[in-house]
Amino acid sequence: MSLCERPLSRIVEALPRSGIRRFFDLVSGMEDVIALGVGEPDFPTPWGISSSCVYGLERGRTSYTSNYGLIELRRGIARHLAATYGVEYDPETEILVTVGVSEALDLALRALLNPGDEVIIPQPCYVSYVPCVVMASGQPVTIPTTAATGFAVDPQEVEARVSRRTKALLIGYPNNPTGAVLSPAALRGLAEVAERHDLFVISDEIYDQLRYGSPHVCFASLPGMRDRTLLLNGFSKAYAMTGWRVGYAAAPARVVDLMVKIHQYTMLCAPITGQMAAIEALRRGQKYTAAMVAEYDRRRRVMVAGFNRIGLECLEPQGAFYTFPSIRATGLSSEEFCERLLHEERVAVVPGNAFGECGEGHVRATYANSLENIREALNRIERFVRGLRR
Repeated sequence: MSLCERPLSRIVEALPRSGIRRFFDLVSGMEDVIALGVGEPDFPTPWGISSSCVYGLERGRTSYTSNYGLIELRRGIARHLAATYGVEYDPETEILVTVGVSEALDLALRALLNPGDEVIIPQPCYVSYVPCVVMASGQPVTIPTTAATGFAVDPQEVEARVSRRTKALLIGYPNNPTGAVLSPAALRGLAEVAERHDLFVISDEIYDQLRYGSPHVCFASLPGMRDRTLLLNGFSKAYAMTGWRVGYAAAPARVVDLMVKIHQYTMLCAPITGQMAAIEALRRGQKYTAAMVAEYDRRRRVMVAGFNRIGLECLEPQGAFYTFPSIRATGLSSEEFCERLLHEERVAVVPGNAFGECGEGHVRATYANSLENIREALNRIERFVRGLRR
């Protein structure tokens, strides 16, 4: 057997390709497509934030930073978490700046898991959760949720899946793709399960500021949870900074110490330009976030009402910027619906099974798009659905 024929990584070869990326590839090159699939703000980064980066560039701030990230940024994150959620972290040892929350997730799992350790993951969930557990030599244990319960995970179901190999619970609320949030009672129930079984909790809270009802509850702020929680967050969604690639992890020092070991050998540091912009976002960015959330709220109501009018039952999301309507009434699978809608009406949404098997029968549609485009997309979807019924 020649070198070119020898097996490569069996773990990576066995991973499925991202269902989201496949539909992005289909859209590429097509004209007159209304894209409701991309999970990023349609707003540009506010100039007040971007200008801080320009100011730094003009003064030659283009170097590496500490592996942990700029101390000014880490102090700002610590102040933000203390003021907003009442959770105190040492910026010197308990906060790590990462290249987006995606890197923070990867580092957290690799720092926590030994081969065969289990991680409980409610689904539907962000597409990276299961693959990242697998690549960290862990074993994902998924729990399906449904529209009937508002896509909320039941703490009793979590507890029923705990085994002697369970190491952590991985949650992401407000949720991508459903927009669901968990009630304070449900969060307390999960915290009690984690404490009874001595579990870590990896809490992805990247959408914490995109809420349309009650305030966000930070998992680390719950009684007894601060020292067993790996809190992941960043700047992409709330400040329209996806391309800047700045996230962070806040966790006990012994966990962050291991995460930094991996980070310093693989990524070294997050880009200094992005870190400088993030400092400004924490200082003066809340007015921009508030304006974006108000606009998302308007679009959210239009999209939910539109799907329900069409006959595609859709729960009202309470966070993030996604809807997750059911398409079961059409008789099509999630992938069939998305492919036909794209080719026949030039509207791009993402099949629900990209976020776990229990997402089958749904599609994800983002309202991070203009009201004009959302209304036109709903008209096209209605025409498509009417055609199926005929």
